[in-house]
Amino acid sequence: MSRDYANRKPRGPASRGSRKKSAPPARKPWLLIAIVVAAVAAFGYFLWSIKGSAEAPEAKQTEPKTQTASPAKKDPNALPPMPKEEWTYLEELEKKQVEVDVPDDAMKSAGPYQMQCGSFRKQEQAEEMKAVIAFQGLEAQVRRVEGSSGVWFKVVLGPFERKRDGEKAKHKLQSIGMNGCRIWLWQN
Repeated sequence: MSRDYANRKPRGPASRGSRKKSAPPARKPWLLIAIVVAAVAAFGYFLWSIKGSAEAPEAKQTEPKTQTASPAKKDPNALPPMPKEEWTYLEELEKKQVEVDVPDDAMKSAGPYQMQCGSFRKQEQAEEMKAVIAFQGLEAQVRRVEGSSGVWFKVVLGPFERKRDGEKAKHKLQSIGMNGCRIWLWQN
């Protein structure tokens, strides 16, 4: 059984597209345009109608009415006289003293502290970080450490007597974007 595909009429979605009618021309939405124009006109009329309703504050100021009636008769809507403000806390604060009890063991530090800001395989990288730290007015050292994983060059600041001093230096370095610094007890 042979079929003649040459004289066969094409079927399928491709053939249907060629027989489609052209789309009707797009119509303008006249109703929507008319509504928008009417809304704009109504808003303009509203603004025009309220133009003179609000008077300027200067125009409302008039001379105060003086009472020529008897002095014993008072206006029920009149405000009472403004009270005199008396501030006593200024004198109290000048004489006040605050005493804080700090235990002696809280003032003692656990020991000197150090801050490590980096650890590198190459000494040039460690020296570069040391130079950046020096531009901030801080002194850093590069230490060569040999461990089980090889040789490392650590950038260390310190010793700091108190951890608070180390925190100040850490915040100074954070202001330039150096966020990886950690503070530990001093170890030689």
